[in-house]
Amino acid sequence: MTILLNENARILVQGITGREGLYHSERMYAYAKNIVAGTSPGHGGEWVLGDKVPIFDTVQDARESTQADTSVIFVPAYAAADAIMEAIEAEIRLIVCISEGIPTKDMLKVRALLEHSESRLIGPNSPGILSPGKAKAGIIPGSIAIPGRVGVVSRSGTLTYEVVQALKDAGVGVSTCVGIGGDPIVGTSFVECLDLFESDPHTDQIVLIGEIGGNEEELAAEFILNQVTKPVFAYVAGRTAPENRRMGHAGAIIEGKTGSARSKIEALLRAGVQLFSYPEEIAEIIRMPTC
Repeated sequence: MTILLNENARILVQGITGREGLYHSERMYAYAKNIVAGTSPGHGGEWVLGDKVPIFDTVQDARESTQADTSVIFVPAYAAADAIMEAIEAEIRLIVCISEGIPTKDMLKVRALLEHSESRLIGPNSPGILSPGKAKAGIIPGSIAIPGRVGVVSRSGTLTYEVVQALKDAGVGVSTCVGIGGDPIVGTSFVECLDLFESDPHTDQIVLIGEIGGNEEELAAEFILNQVTKPVFAYVAGRTAPENRRMGHAGAIIEGKTGSARSKIEALLRAGVQLFSYPEEIAEIIRMPTC
């Protein structure tokens, strides 16, 4: 079993004719042939991926014609918020936004619309979701993971790849890997993903990958302490990052005493989470018996 994304997903790619959209659509389709449509205004009626996937001008047209229930967004930042809102208005169940750098004021409009919908947004600035052996929505390489019972949720794409590859190298499989995104405002939080993993009978252990900036990890620690019964392991990047300087993601910035790696690590330790010091160490720790 997986969370959010399984083999029955019917995936729509917004921005499928762009360079990034087409490149990653080819890889998603090769992994699990469940892309059913793409959208690109002005290209309706055309076909891509070896004439196997039709293109529509709008998300609404694509959903009505193909029953798409999942959207992956590859459009420039200036148009990404409108693309997300178009998918929400078309009642797409799961929306994964790869685009980064969306203006904060635009994301506030998206969040307001999400609150009155049945849609769930992953991202923006997300590497996507990978359910090994079943489906992938986004840019996480399918080759780095094998099916298993460890849930992974992360703010960092690159660190996700390192940790999941290390698990695979140790013979440890993943149930679902979710990149929630590194922008200041995202659609789905650590807490929401932890709750889904806690309820998933086929996830036995959870790996959380955090970074500096914001208070997502502190909120996650409180939730773990009070609501999570499964073993949780965590890595927090940015221990040596200076204050008031962005480090990588737009959301990865320490402002005064807020968002530091130390505060996150201390909160997670108080919640009983086992921290690991570098990505490859997780494979050694997670194989140890847990009480």
